Amino acid sequence: MAILLLAYTIIAGLLIDVPRLPILNETIRGLFFHVTMWFGMLIMLVVAVVYGVRHLRTGKLEDDDMAVEFTNGAILFGVIGISTGMVWAKFTWGDFWTNDPKLNASAIGLLMYLAYLVLRNSLTDVYQRAKISAVYSIFAFAVFIPLIFILPRLTDSLHPGNGGNPGFNAYDMDSNLRMVFYPAIIGWTLLGTWISTVRVRLRRLERKLEDKLINQ
Repeated sequence: MAILLLAYTIIAGLLIDVPRLPILNETIRGLFFHVTMWFGMLIMLVVAVVYGVRHLRTGKLEDDDMAVEFTNGAILFGVIGISTGMVWAKFTWGDFWTNDPKLNASAIGLLMYLAYLVLRNSLTDVYQRAKISAVYSIFAFAVFIPLIFILPRLTDSLHPGNGGNPGFNAYDMDSNLRMVFYPAIIGWTLLGTWISTVRVRLRRLERKLEDKLINQ
């Protein structure tokens, strides 16, 4: 399902007619990749937080497996999303990176989650690692959301929907964009979920193998 939706996103996203907006023109097709990947990332981070809370309640490593792998998947989507955004920025703003509040906030947010990985790798006890990681993940998410959605709206920003700029939904009444945009969000989210769950199964198999070797 995810592959079909993403194939549709790529093909339809390249072929459909798009609104001819000033400066953006054809580059508005980046909306189908840059923005939708970040929506998928946010959904995966919500899943990670839910399983982090579950681990704090149950103490089960299975919940930690889900939390860490959905966070890993979200980080991957975040890095790819910000990279595609940089390419889009080069064509529309003239530079890969500008001193824009939303760009800077997004970079800070990704660094927070990269610090999450560093924190996990610095702890050797599996239960301590799982518990501390869960707490960190919850607080990181609580900071991440206002960092990328609220703070950029309080100051000047080049991004649509921030700093007084209208959002895409204010002027893209062309339904063609929505026909690709929403399936793309679902497709990226399903792909991220598939990647994460495969890694969860691998992580659990590795733990079972380690337990068997220890018990021999």
